[in-house]
Amino acid sequence: MTDLGIRPSDAARYDGVSLGEIMLRLDPGDVPFHRARSARIWHGGGESNVAEGLAACFRMRTAVVTALVDDGVGRNIECQLREAGVDTSHIIWFQTDGKGRFSTDQKGTLHNGINFTWAGKGVLPSVTEYYRAHTPVRELKSGDVDWEALFGMGVRWFHTGGIYSLISPPSSELALEALQVAGKHRTFRSYDLNYRSKVEPSKDRARSINKRIASQVDFLVGNQSDFDDSLGYTSEKVAKDAPFEKWLESYASLLRCVARDYPNLKLIGTQLRGAVTADRIHWGAVLYDVKADRLHSAAVREGIEIADRTGGGDSFVSGAAASLMKGNEIQTAVEWGAAHGICVQETPGDTTMVMQRDVEKEVKRALSGGGVVALR
Repeated sequence: MTDLGIRPSDAARYDGVSLGEIMLRLDPGDVPFHRARSARIWHGGGESNVAEGLAACFRMRTAVVTALVDDGVGRNIECQLREAGVDTSHIIWFQTDGKGRFSTDQKGTLHNGINFTWAGKGVLPSVTEYYRAHTPVRELKSGDVDWEALFGMGVRWFHTGGIYSLISPPSSELALEALQVAGKHRTFRSYDLNYRSKVEPSKDRARSINKRIASQVDFLVGNQSDFDDSLGYTSEKVAKDAPFEKWLESYASLLRCVARDYPNLKLIGTQLRGAVTADRIHWGAVLYDVKADRLHSAAVREGIEIADRTGGGDSFVSGAAASLMKGNEIQTAVEWGAAHGICVQETPGDTTMVMQRDVEKEVKRALSGGGVVALR
């Protein structure tokens, strides 16, 4: 197995740390939001979901770095994180007294992010509407976080992504600062390109920022469209009805181009999701070992019914990261990532509600081609 340079567990305070925005999610269940009269409360963030997956599912030591306004919404998010086993001591709290660097008023000039997400049903796709234009995490600047102190404690894996780095002008600088200090302290670094046009409509700006960041990471996550939108790489077009092997060939060619341009990379990978309807998908995952020039593919799941697609990709990352940090080989890691990703989509909300044994059982089931039986 290629040596990824992940430090041992006994040499670190944390197994994983994530930097990013965390939002409260209101979920109307089976009613589209414009007709909803009640909603369930969840939370989520493209980056923090990885730390939470490591903690809640795989019982690893994690923390999040973010900023929240100190009000009921912010404390609700904190409570949900703590219930999942995530260390919240590195959250920067903005007070509402208007005093000091990290403060705001009580009018909502800065407010915690909220999204309204309906999971969709059948031919009606999932819909997410964001209220994130004035969140406190957008205000964090380079120098606001003592990265030397955090990474000096020992961190095995650091994760951030393209949602956070594009959310405001200073956020990319803070993400870059964190990645550089993490590298100095021998922390393995992952970055999910995760392009969202609702966050940054300008692909030119996204590419200029992501090109700087990609040179500072060990594991780059992204599908073919992400590599185009975020970094400007194009690949051979593959017909929708082409066999899976043809798609893999095209994707592998793209990854070799990326790896050639960014020799710092050790792994590149992504989940593979083909939506048949809002609640039925095809699902798989790949990890590319750059040094060995080898593409590892997980078992492909076809026509799987899901409850909520949000967070599936983040759960792929946390599943793969957990497996690698537990000493497994890359092939096992991609199987864990794919299995965790599909399991999380079987439950509501953005974050994991399964345990490691569920992930391992799903790996075994998928590899054997078996069905699902009731446990009584």
